[in-house]
Amino acid sequence: MTAQRQDRCVWRPEIAVIALLAVFCVLCNGIAGAAETTQRIVTDRFTGLAIEGFDPVAYFVNRHPVLGLSEFEASKEGVVWRFHNEGNRASFLAHPEIYGPRFGGYDPVDIARGITVAGNPRFWLVTGERLYLFGFEANRAAFASDPKSFLTKAQARWPSLERDLAQ
Repeated sequence: MTAQRQDRCVWRPEIAVIALLAVFCVLCNGIAGAAETTQRIVTDRFTGLAIEGFDPVAYFVNRHPVLGLSEFEASKEGVVWRFHNEGNRASFLAHPEIYGPRFGGYDPVDIARGITVAGNPRFWLVTGERLYLFGFEANRAAFASDPKSFLTKAQARWPSLERDLAQ
């Protein structure tokens, strides 16, 4: 290597420090962002849609998740809900407390543990005439084996957890 090239390849600690700080900030923001839950109803922060745009009434009517359509939207509690048809939209608007996911779409197993974890609309269960969403398939299986126990604990912890969520 020539002396000229050696001068260009000088170790520059200030650049390394800046790069390490940048990586650290990105990682910290990613971890903090994933753990944050500050909404009373689980909402996609990019689209503003509740339960990822799935039709909450379809879980009861069709017995499986169905994506809602943009033609059949409704805004309730500052959240946009999508529905598969006008009938489902009308049913939800008449009775959102029945068709909306219990605990705002947060996983009832984790609520029973004292934490809020967003439920996934693909891991769901209708029991006791209410829709529950789960963050993990294992949580759904655990809940299905003993829903009464989990609901008793979740109902006791939900008021304080809900108060901590942003309005």
